[in-house]
Amino acid sequence: MTATGYTLWGTPHSLYTGKLRSYLIKKRISFAERLPNDPRFASEVVPGIGHFVIPVLSTPDGALIQDTTAIIDYLEARHAAPSLTPPGPVQQVIAHLLDAFGSNYLLPLAMHYRWSYRDRQELFLQTEFARAIPAAMPYEQRLATAQMLMGKFAGFLPNLGVCAEVIPAMEESYAELLGALEAHFRAHPYLLGGCPSLADFGMMAPLYAHLARDPVPGFLMRTIAPNVAHWTERMNQAEVAAGDYADPGGTFPDGDAIPETLEAVLALVFAHWGPGLAEDAAQFDRWLDLLDDPAPGTLVSHDGERQVHPHVGAIAYPWRGVTMRRKSHPHSLWHLARAQAAARTLDPAAAARFAQLLERTGGTQTMALTTTRPIARENNVLVLA
Repeated sequence: MTATGYTLWGTPHSLYTGKLRSYLIKKRISFAERLPNDPRFASEVVPGIGHFVIPVLSTPDGALIQDTTAIIDYLEARHAAPSLTPPGPVQQVIAHLLDAFGSNYLLPLAMHYRWSYRDRQELFLQTEFARAIPAAMPYEQRLATAQMLMGKFAGFLPNLGVCAEVIPAMEESYAELLGALEAHFRAHPYLLGGCPSLADFGMMAPLYAHLARDPVPGFLMRTIAPNVAHWTERMNQAEVAAGDYADPGGTFPDGDAIPETLEAVLALVFAHWGPGLAEDAAQFDRWLDLLDDPAPGTLVSHDGERQVHPHVGAIAYPWRGVTMRRKSHPHSLWHLARAQAAARTLDPAAAARFAQLLERTGGTQTMALTTTRPIARENNVLVLA
């Protein structure tokens, strides 16, 4: 571990590493980035966290923190400036919402574009995965080991709901989202205006490492949504490039305003994510009913195993003209609950503005979703609160 600063343990091709790296850059926090091929990762980080996962942040005092949300919470409490939190209460709710959407809903889509098109980007992916394997190993052996790891990750697609019958609907939904984001980023450097926020970091998770860097989706993004591609580049720079915007501002909109162009993005968020979230909540309650003793601290898991993204049973629901079949995703519910908790703190005037925004964008039902018991995160896993 570095004795004088923070260490980010991750890889360039890791979805959530991309989110955290961007935050550290925009927050202007000095850090060293280390790959998990460093022997200290296996000897110190994995035992400290309890399972193999990236990214992990090691702090100057030797603490280890996992999960980008927990890491950002930790750093925000210790580094006040520069502020990346919108001043407006409704803006803050939207930042949490888009953080949750990008970090959870877009994961299957990012995995689809990486692994369903594997044959067209095999060497690139193999080379990227080889970077995380100890450099002491002969390079050809590293490539072979990388190929084995790639098979494991590609095998996650069925659990995520990615199959031949739903792929056209998934790709159509992504094209719609790229179109709305492209229109927004023509007018604004960041999602909530002139300053980055949690909204941007959550969306960076899928839109950078998988969808901007991998050759097949990267070509798609650059040819139909070049301003989205420019945003992914901007999110890894401390400053907005001079001349990109006539008035880059560097601030959030006054009066708790939401950029008009963002409302089209929010409408897609609720339309695309809402049906799955509703079924996730229903399945969570069904799983909860089967527990003999659902005491606080009970592991949220279908089989009692510690997992970064556990499930509590399979679900099926209609989505964009097809039937989506996948494992449930309680992590989405946990993350959405952060936005819901922020919404509950709104004063009457802000609550009224937020309700009107939800009505315009079709989000009222989604933001009202609940489960019988809340979900908490303790010791790097989800548990019953």
